[in-house]
Amino acid sequence: MDFFSFVKPKNELESQPNEQQNVPFVPEEMWIKCPKCNSMLLTTDMEENCHICPMCGHHFRINARQRIQMLADENSFVEHDGDMQSQNILNFPGYEKKLEKARKSGSKESVMCGECTINGIKTVLCVMDPDFMIGSMGTVTGEKITRAFEYATENRLPIIVCTVSGGARMQEGTMSLMQMAKTSGAVKRHSEAGLLYITVLTDPTTGGVTASFAMEGDIILAEPDTLVAFAGPRVIEQTMRQKLPKDFQTSEFVMQKGFVDAVVSRDGLKATLAKLLKMHGYGEAEK
Repeated sequence: MDFFSFVKPKNELESQPNEQQNVPFVPEEMWIKCPKCNSMLLTTDMEENCHICPMCGHHFRINARQRIQMLADENSFVEHDGDMQSQNILNFPGYEKKLEKARKSGSKESVMCGECTINGIKTVLCVMDPDFMIGSMGTVTGEKITRAFEYATENRLPIIVCTVSGGARMQEGTMSLMQMAKTSGAVKRHSEAGLLYITVLTDPTTGGVTASFAMEGDIILAEPDTLVAFAGPRVIEQTMRQKLPKDFQTSEFVMQKGFVDAVVSRDGLKATLAKLLKMHGYGEAEK
C-alpha cells in the first residue's frame, strides 16, 4: 500500500462550499450595513424603524418621497410644480448627463414642494432630495421653494422645509447663487405676514442652502449627527491648517453654539412638528 496515496474519508461535517446544498441564499438587497457601527441590518427592519439603526441610532439618508410619507398624513400630500425640471441654461459640459442620471433615481428635481396635513394640521411642506445631485440648489430648486413660500403667504399657512444639500449647483453658476437671495426674500415676506416657518436640517446641509433659507426658520430643528456647515471640515482644516474639534459641525455641536433649537430623532419628528404647529395657534384643517 502506497502510504502517500491514502485519502482520509470525509465525514458529514466536512464538505466543500459548492457541496453545501442546504445553505439558504440571502439576496444582498435584503441587508444593509450601518456605516457607523458596522452592524448588518435587515432592510425591512430599517423601513419599520424610520431608517434608523437600532444598534447605534445612526440616521440613514432617505429620499424626499420617503420623508413625505413619514411626515404627511396618509394621502394628504398634494405636490405643487411637480413638472418643473432643470435645464442646461449655461451649456455646461456634461450637465445633461448628470441630470439624466439624477432623474433615474425617480426624482425630477432636488426638492419636492406641496401642501399636506400633519396630524390634521394644514401646512406647506418642502423636502429636499439627497438622491438628486445631493440636493444641490439650482434655479428650479430656488424657484420651487420661492413659490412654496409665496403660496403659504397668500393662504396664511405655516411652512416646513426639510433641507439636505451639498450647496449651490456649480453647473448653473451665478444663476444658482442668485437663488439664495430669491428664497430669502420669500422667507422674509412670509415672516412679515406673521406666519410660522420651521426648518428641519438633515444630513448634510451645507453651502448656499445653509447660507440662506435653511438657517432662517423661526424654529430650527435637526436630526442627530447631521453635518451643518457652509464649508466642510476638510476645507476649513486645509485653510486654517488646524485640527478641528471632535464632532465639529454636527447638529449637536451647532446646537450648543445656538444655531439650532433642538435635535430631534426622526421617529419623533412628526409628533414634534405637530406640537409646535399647535403651540403657535394652528389647528386641525377644516373637513
